[in-house]
Amino acid sequence: MPSQIDGIDAKILHLIQGNAALSVADIADQVGLSSSPCWRRIKHMEEAGIIKQRVTLLDREKLGLDFEVFVAVKLALPNRTNMEKFEKAVRNMPEVVQCAVVTGAVDFMLRIVTKDMHAYEDFLREVLLSIDLISDVQSRIVLRQSKDSTAIPLNLISNAVPRV
Repeated sequence: MPSQIDGIDAKILHLIQGNAALSVADIADQVGLSSSPCWRRIKHMEEAGIIKQRVTLLDREKLGLDFEVFVAVKLALPNRTNMEKFEKAVRNMPEVVQCAVVTGAVDFMLRIVTKDMHAYEDFLREVLLSIDLISDVQSRIVLRQSKDSTAIPLNLISNAVPRV
């Protein structure tokens, strides 16, 4: 287990991952602390960068943004400069919700969210393929998500967190 956190910290992180709107009092009660020490632990983990940010997860389907595509991108010349240019370009594309540099036959894997196939085609033609660095794009349309989680597996760093 990383030296910065102990079993109680891991339990706090587990609770926050499941519901960032929990009050400090609720968290403290569930981990067996009073509010002040619990708040100090949370504050310490925020300052240490363990807790990066607290967010609200939205239902894409209810918002009409339920078309999802995984896109493998190969650069024509995958050198440091071109990779940095590509990464900078995708940071300004709200449709790209994740971008990872990967090993293998492609250079990047993107997760794209749009309204429908037509919106994706427009994005592909007008935005993504307008980047002159790309030599190949392969799209994989998601038919259905069988698992969609933002939680990291805290059970791997502490046996205080149950395997779910």
